[in-house]
Amino acid sequence: MSLLGMLGGAAGAVCSSTGCAADAAHAVHWRNPRIHGPERVKTWAACPEHRDALAAWLGSRGFPVRVTAFGETVERVA
Repeated sequence: MSLLGMLGGAAGAVCSSTGCAADAAHAVHWRNPRIHGPERVKTWAACPEHRDALAAWLGSRGFPVRVTAFGETVERVA
């Protein structure tokens, strides 16, 4: 289950960046292609300040990433 699924898509989620307590405004959807197919989507919550850094960190490891507004769901990450 994704982070958004656990939170029920509720507002007030906190950014997933270590030590950050800011409210999430974005969702960073990703998957590890060595382990999971495109239908397996993991989601991190992100504040505006850490959105790009979280996406870049995942992308640098070769993980497909898609950033959306917080609360939007993604069925697949190619």
